Amino acid sequence: MKREYTDLYAEYAEGRTDRREFLRRLALLAGGTAAATGILPFLEGGRAFAQIVPADDSRLLAERITYPAGDGGMKAYFARPKGDGRFPGVIVIHENRGLNPHIEDVARRVALEGYLAVAPDALSPFGGTPANPDEARPLFQKLDPAANIKNFTAAVAYLKTHPQSTGKVGCMGFCWGGGVTNQVAVNAPDLKAAAPFYGIQPALEDVPKIKAAMLLHYAQNDERINAGIAAYEEALKKAGVEFHAYIYEGSGHAFFNDTGTRYDKEAAALAWERTKAFFKEKLGG
Repeated sequence: MKREYTDLYAEYAEGRTDRREFLRRLALLAGGTAAATGILPFLEGGRAFAQIVPADDSRLLAERITYPAGDGGMKAYFARPKGDGRFPGVIVIHENRGLNPHIEDVARRVALEGYLAVAPDALSPFGGTPANPDEARPLFQKLDPAANIKNFTAAVAYLKTHPQSTGKVGCMGFCWGGGVTNQVAVNAPDLKAAAPFYGIQPALEDVPKIKAAMLLHYAQNDERINAGIAAYEEALKKAGVEFHAYIYEGSGHAFFNDTGTRYDKEAAALAWERTKAFFKEKLGG
């Protein structure tokens, strides 16, 4: 599959172009509408769900919950180890296609490491993420930014006070969710650790509000996001925030998503190992 095709599809999947424009440009790249029609299933087929941890894994308890937030609460997927022990909490924040099976799978991976893992659904104000991801994307433009951040910071309080919680909470997120993870770090002083993956950086004047340790994951081929790295790192240094930043050579935006066209197995595995070690150091578990 040509890089031009996957880059164009990633732009569409990330919400930076609409479907009509995506199809028009794909036809130009492919040399005609018929050729584009033949390529499209291979691009969209990358979204097929690849479970790493089965939904019915006997080591876990998984359920759908609604935690207190905003006017109507936030829907979420909640996975945790079986047993009566106490565990740190980790918030898992989805990309701009909503709470889908891939993110639920990531939450289960986190839970297997010994955490209470909550994956909130940002589209809860609209009844939750639609089954069709193409219907989910436009809804993100309708979210109230301030209310959205409050809904996610409410997850920190939920996990901190959960009966099985040790009181320590971390957060991780991808793409759109990486940006939200940065905002949770800014707005939740109780957060202990945050690991945004290729997320848009917060306003530089807000960086001194961050109390959490930060683990920043970036793709090498991600010009839009990477444009903000240098200024963000400088602001973190000036504010005395503990952080580590990694750029994964040869990878593109969304490299962690094993259901997407830009999945990079080597980069994803390394980022995951670093994230596990980071949370273990900062949260225990």
